[in-house]
Amino acid sequence: MSQLLFRLSKLSSRNKNVFVEKSVRLFSTSPCLAICCVWDDALGLVEGGSYIGKVLFFDAAKEEILQVPDRTIPQELLNSKTIGASQGWGFSSEQSNHNSLHISDLFNPQAASKSKTKMIPLPPLTSMLYGQTKVVCNVAMSSSSPHEEDCVVAIKFFGRQLSMCKPGRDLAWTNRLIPFDCAENSSLMYSKKDQRFYLPAPGGNYLCSWDLHFDNDPQFNELVFPDLPDLPLSTWHDLDSCIREDHWVESPCGQSFLVRRYLRVGSKPALVMVMVFREEDQVTAKGTRNMCYTQDIGDLCIFLSKNDPFCVVASSCPGLKPNSIYMMDYCVAVCELANGTVTCFNLPKHISPFWIPPCSV
Repeated sequence: MSQLLFRLSKLSSRNKNVFVEKSVRLFSTSPCLAICCVWDDALGLVEGGSYIGKVLFFDAAKEEILQVPDRTIPQELLNSKTIGASQGWGFSSEQSNHNSLHISDLFNPQAASKSKTKMIPLPPLTSMLYGQTKVVCNVAMSSSSPHEEDCVVAIKFFGRQLSMCKPGRDLAWTNRLIPFDCAENSSLMYSKKDQRFYLPAPGGNYLCSWDLHFDNDPQFNELVFPDLPDLPLSTWHDLDSCIREDHWVESPCGQSFLVRRYLRVGSKPALVMVMVFREEDQVTAKGTRNMCYTQDIGDLCIFLSKNDPFCVVASSCPGLKPNSIYMMDYCVAVCELANGTVTCFNLPKHISPFWIPPCSV
C-alpha cells in the first residue's frame, strides 16, 4: 500500500474551500474513496511493529473529506503496495515479492470504529505459461467479507491470466486462461443474481462468464444492440480514435447495464463520452442479451474505478446525484446522463483509484 500510506509531514495540502475535513469514528452508507492513511513517527511503534495513524476518506454524497483516527497500521502494510480492492477490502502485495498477497480492512468503512486492522494472507501467486502476475487489472470478490465460507476472490491480470481462490480455505490459486486477448479495457465483476463472474469481451459484443467453481469452460452470451445513440458520423469517427472501456454493472435489484466509457489519451479532459445500455429482456434460448441505449437509469448511480464496478440507489445516500456515473481515474468526475454534464472534483494528488461501496457500521 505504498502509494496510500504517508508520514504526516509528506501529506499534500487540501483545498479547504471546497472540502471540509471531519473527524469521525462511524460511517453512514455513502460510497467513499479511500484517500490515504497517515501516520506520525512521533507516536512511535506499538506492539508488533505497527504504527498508529488515521485514514482519510472522500464521501461522495457529502463531498467531504472524513478522517478516521487511531487506526493500527501493521508493518506488513508499510512494506506493501495496493494492487486492487473489492467490496471495501484492499488487496496488497509485498514490495520484495509481488506473488505474496494479503487482504486487509484498513480502508474498509465497516472497520472504521475498530482500532485493530485485520490481515488475511492469500496463497502465493503462480504464473501460467501464457500469463503473468506482476501487473493486476482488477480484483472481484463474490461476498462482502472474505470470512464468509463461500467467498471467492478472482484476480484479472494484464494479459490473459485469471486466478481465483477461497480466502483462508484454499492452499493454492486456480488459474484459468482468458479465451481472448486485449482484455485490459474491461473489468471483471461478480453478479449476485447469476452467481457468476462476468467480463466483457473485446469489442463489447460478447459477455464472458465463469461460475464460482471455475471447473467448466467459460460461458459466452452475445450482446445485441437494437438501437445506438443518434450521433453525427464525425462523432463516431472521433470515438473510434479513443480508448474504450466496457463495464458490466448490476443494480441492487438485479438490473444489468453495460457502460462504455471513451477516453482520449493525452487530452484534458480525458473523458469524451459515456454510453449506458440497459438489458431489457431475459437471456434468450440462444444465449443472447438485448441491450438498449438509455440516458435514464432512474434513481441509480454507477461507480467506475480500478476495482469492480457497482451500482447504488441514489435516494439511499442523500447527496448523490441520481442518473449519474461516478468515475475515478485521472480525477474524480461525475457524469450526469440526462445532459452529459461532467463535474470534476479537486482532491489531493495522493488518492486511491478505488471506490468503496456503501456499508454501515
